[in-house]
Amino acid sequence: MNHDDLRDWSKRAADWAHGYHAGLRDRPVRAPLIPGKIAAQLPQAPPEQAEGMEQIFADFEAILPGITHWQHPRFFAYFPANAAPASMLAEQLANAIAAQGMIWQTSPALTEVEQVMIKWLTQALGLPDEFTGTIHDSATTATLSAVLTMREAALNWRGLTQGLSGAPRLRLYCSAETHSSVDKAARLAGIGQDNLVKVPTDSTLSMKPGALAGAIAADRAAGFLPIGVVLCAGGTSVGAFDRMRDCIAIAHAAGLPVHVDAAWAGSAMICPEFRELWAGVEAADSIVFNPHKWLGAQFDCAVQFLRDPTPQVKTLGLRPSYLETAGKEDIVNFNEWTVPLGRRFRALKLWFTLRAYGLEGLRSRIRNHVAWAQEACDAIAKIDGISIITKPSLSLFTFACSTDAQTESLLGKINDDGRIYLTQTRHKGRLVIRMQVGQFDCTRDDVMLAPQVISELMV
Repeated sequence: MNHDDLRDWSKRAADWAHGYHAGLRDRPVRAPLIPGKIAAQLPQAPPEQAEGMEQIFADFEAILPGITHWQHPRFFAYFPANAAPASMLAEQLANAIAAQGMIWQTSPALTEVEQVMIKWLTQALGLPDEFTGTIHDSATTATLSAVLTMREAALNWRGLTQGLSGAPRLRLYCSAETHSSVDKAARLAGIGQDNLVKVPTDSTLSMKPGALAGAIAADRAAGFLPIGVVLCAGGTSVGAFDRMRDCIAIAHAAGLPVHVDAAWAGSAMICPEFRELWAGVEAADSIVFNPHKWLGAQFDCAVQFLRDPTPQVKTLGLRPSYLETAGKEDIVNFNEWTVPLGRRFRALKLWFTLRAYGLEGLRSRIRNHVAWAQEACDAIAKIDGISIITKPSLSLFTFACSTDAQTESLLGKINDDGRIYLTQTRHKGRLVIRMQVGQFDCTRDDVMLAPQVISELMV
């Protein structure tokens, strides 16, 4: 395949994509769960000779039954991984350029567009001007970067050179409502799962500030070394929010930095009326949110805001001579702000998306999703045999049948039916079904089909 072939096949792929999206409502949302079925269709060894694109493209189409359609307007599972058309176009251009923006000089535009997009998003979310930041692949990487920075700041950066053997027992604090990426960060950063302290929550599922203060004090009395606090703004399970102002004040009084995981809910903060949910977040040291979840920027795109990037750059930065830019020692090289050296042009899709829809267009979508989720919740609450377990947190709520077995059976029926896709979680030991509204192109009719489907399958 050469570039002339690429031109022709790109046009065909664009036509295919248009038809795919136009017909998504006619497809079942979730792929059938039959392990090995797709793999069995593929040759078990690579081809020795080149194959024609006609056959390759036909084989691509043959695996579509194994695709769960994340852009389906009735995808109400997990959180969305949206791909607005403007974002798709930007990704095509970024793929064509195929620049590697590991340092500023390898493509100045990659770094400088990213810097401007961070500034735009800071303003869009109502954060203080002193915040700067960078784009990661996902919130998991951003949280790991924040936790590594907490670790090294607590150790006065000795861990980078001496390792952790002989270091004090490190302690990291969060609530049980935070995402499992915090657990993963504790494991990968050498802190250890047993040293991730899950602070008790109150009746609103918010971390208890007094319990946080007590845990820190008890650990210090035991000779442990507290390193930082991770707070939750819109937890994955049921959408919990920690009380930012109070918990950050406790952490800072104890000399500990704070990272806020707002991976999903952060996007909603472009709407001023929702900012009360994370009131006080402006005092945090690090915040992550995923524009690829609810702002339409195609996966992967996670933004980490930093009050002061210096500790993170000191932790993650490494500049051998072959990564220097002569005469530009103070230039920003974003690879020093995160784990990977290589960096794609992720900022381009933010630039295109923010301009193509505008903040007001994006706000309108989010406001609709929140309103439609409440409407769907009210309708589901009227179905015999179903109880609402957690009321809508923005656009996420949960419900259940009388027993776990009935709930599990209902969820299986819903997803096998194919018209909508929902997922489960456990809340206070109980199996519940999550419904989250957020797909970029969904309509009220799509959302209100959910109560209809659930009611039919309860019979």
